[in-house]
Amino acid sequence: MDVQPNKNTLENEEYQPPQVVSFFALVGFVITGLMGGIALVNQTYILATTLLFVSCVFFIAFYVFNKYHNIALSSAISLYSLSFLMLYLVFTGGVENTGPLWIYVVPPVSLFFHGLKRGLVETILFIAACAVIMFVPTDFVPHAQYSLEFKLRLIYSFLTVTFLSALYEYSRDRAYHYTLELSQKYQQLAHMDSLTQLSNRRDALSILKREQSRAIRSKEALSVILCDVDYFKKINDLYGHNAGDAVLIELAKIFTQNIREQDCVARGGEEFLFILPGTLAENAYR
Repeated sequence: MDVQPNKNTLENEEYQPPQVVSFFALVGFVITGLMGGIALVNQTYILATTLLFVSCVFFIAFYVFNKYHNIALSSAISLYSLSFLMLYLVFTGGVENTGPLWIYVVPPVSLFFHGLKRGLVETILFIAACAVIMFVPTDFVPHAQYSLEFKLRLIYSFLTVTFLSALYEYSRDRAYHYTLELSQKYQQLAHMDSLTQLSNRRDALSILKREQSRAIRSKEALSVILCDVDYFKKINDLYGHNAGDAVLIELAKIFTQNIREQDCVARGGEEFLFILPGTLAENAYR
């Protein structure tokens, strides 16, 4: 029978956003590199060093994707380097304590790269780390100081952005899987007879060409059987088309139960075509 691609394989290949991952890594490399250069000109050397380091990490993510086509590793490097940079800006305050204003890019990126469940977990851990940094006493760990109102509003607004990003990701995920199922359904209908669930003429011709090429290449036998239901028109005339359909369905069940796994049976009207790989003519006749 014709082997269809594994559903999980299709999802993993198609749902991953490779172009977005590569583009995000490239943009991250350019932007953090420029900001690092500006910080270097302004003689804020620690900030400049951090930004340039993260810029190099973004470039590594871009290189990993284009060299090895490893989407999972490239997206992980991009996201975690972004999270590290955001935590650093929260800890140091960035330029005039405006560093925390950048953290809103984390929820949509995390949810888009890693999906709803994993993305939410990563986002919650990130904002928890931010809260620990901001609320820990400066006497215990020296860090940038923020007012209580600023910290609370930052967390509230971040959670709001996270909720909206999660809602969008949920809708996007539902739409994707609905489209995938619909595509697979139409693909199946294009290669299957809707009445008997056997291969249709198009699918049978495709399988026949493939098996013919394989038989020539491996020098193995290939047999084909054409089965015609005699006097089928009388069944329709005497008992109606519903009875004729029932006959075809029962015949299809009998044929399916009596062929091997590597065989194929297809239907065209009241005719059935059997494709039997690795089978001599005399064995096909029996």
